[in-house]
Amino acid sequence: MPRVAHDGGGGSLVSRCERVYAALDAAVARAGVADAEATRVPGFPYLRTNRFLASFGEQPLDGTQARAWVDAMMELDRDGRLVEIENLPVADTRDLLVEARAAGFPDLAPSALLQGCSDALRERDFADGAALTRLRAAAVVPDDYDTWKRVVGLYEFTRVPFAAGVGKWQDETRATFATPVAELPVVGRLERYTIEGPGVSRAAAKQMLAAARGANPLGIVDPADLEPLVAAYAPVFEVDTAADTDRVGRPTLDADGAPRVDAGRPAIFVRITQTRYGGASLTQLVYTVWFPARPLKGALDLLGGNLDAVIWRVTLADDGEPLVFDTIHGCGCYHLWFPTPRATLRPQAPSLDEIALVAQTLPRIGPEDRMVVRIASGTHYVERVIVEPRSDPSTAMPLPPASEDALRRLPMQTGGSRSLFGPDGIVAGSERGERWLFWPMGVREPGAMRQWGRHATAFSGRRHFDEARLVERYFELELR
Repeated sequence: MPRVAHDGGGGSLVSRCERVYAALDAAVARAGVADAEATRVPGFPYLRTNRFLASFGEQPLDGTQARAWVDAMMELDRDGRLVEIENLPVADTRDLLVEARAAGFPDLAPSALLQGCSDALRERDFADGAALTRLRAAAVVPDDYDTWKRVVGLYEFTRVPFAAGVGKWQDETRATFATPVAELPVVGRLERYTIEGPGVSRAAAKQMLAAARGANPLGIVDPADLEPLVAAYAPVFEVDTAADTDRVGRPTLDADGAPRVDAGRPAIFVRITQTRYGGASLTQLVYTVWFPARPLKGALDLLGGNLDAVIWRVTLADDGEPLVFDTIHGCGCYHLWFPTPRATLRPQAPSLDEIALVAQTLPRIGPEDRMVVRIASGTHYVERVIVEPRSDPSTAMPLPPASEDALRRLPMQTGGSRSLFGPDGIVAGSERGERWLFWPMGVREPGAMRQWGRHATAFSGRRHFDEARLVERYFELELR
């Protein structure tokens, strides 16, 4: 890998790197291509964090662990900056290259420049023993609620009818899941989608999980090490298909650069992440399907709009057995849980805050089982989870896994690329009418599709899909 030279024009290496970072930040801001998946760490321009990584700042870390923590945040920043550089317009890229050359960095690939500069800045910062203390205070992810809206909207009063509305939806959901599968309405035709491939055995999964976690002092896995697990735990999405808006597709940008979903190119997007439970970090596999729209039912429909998505997540024990499943829509709405016998719901105190809605309790999931996620027509509500033998014949359309990272750099028809998500993490054009009514709850653009890390999942209370200890908050797990 090319290395950043420690001499050249523009002063010291550190000052030249700071100059390039500032120029890059300015170019990204002007072009409106900032990536919202991870949060920038104030005072450390080469670091970004997420809720999982931020949680390690709350515990004691030895020297090796502290370095691993910083390294992980450096990797997040490099990843985000490379996305932003790729999405810059040509003119801004040209100006940035001129600035880099003026700072003494001629003809370096962006990845090499970022690697060298982040290393140099880390060496400068952590030569100071107080840097870790400053970092702990700075490496925090703000929540995705606008408190000022709650203040102006008299949240403590307006949340009461909202909580009643949520309670009504939860009752309706329980009733749907109590309905026998054969009696669930089918408006169109049930079509199935899944990820192709046999996956791996439980023994192999256990070995992979141990190896991936053991390579890091904090137990942080490299998703690339666990890619063979994706097919093994992939659900079958069974969609009641009555219109093109019910067809699973692939997000793209049209000729005007507006997001849409191409229903002729089905895809299942995959993310590998982690959650924390006690002193352990557990692997999670996340699967997302996109739809062209949730069609409006009429002029007064507040919930319909362009684009829709269903997200399915499985949390694994270290032995490779699923512990608990949960799902949301791409807006962060409709959060449902599906525990196995190895996940016991903790007692939940009476409160106006939204509780964990256990829609269905599942049996222990063996290696010979596959999960079928039934999705309704139009609303795309999850209506049932069916556990069936893998040996049963399946008419599911087999699809290769698609990396969710691809959505951060979609090709534009006019050339170049653009993220599906705006700098605020929201998908432009996916706004819902509910935002005019639900704003006092503080959720930003309620109903709109949003980027990973930006999913607020409760109107009453505060909750995020990617919280580091969300599973622990609601469930007691049997890990062994």
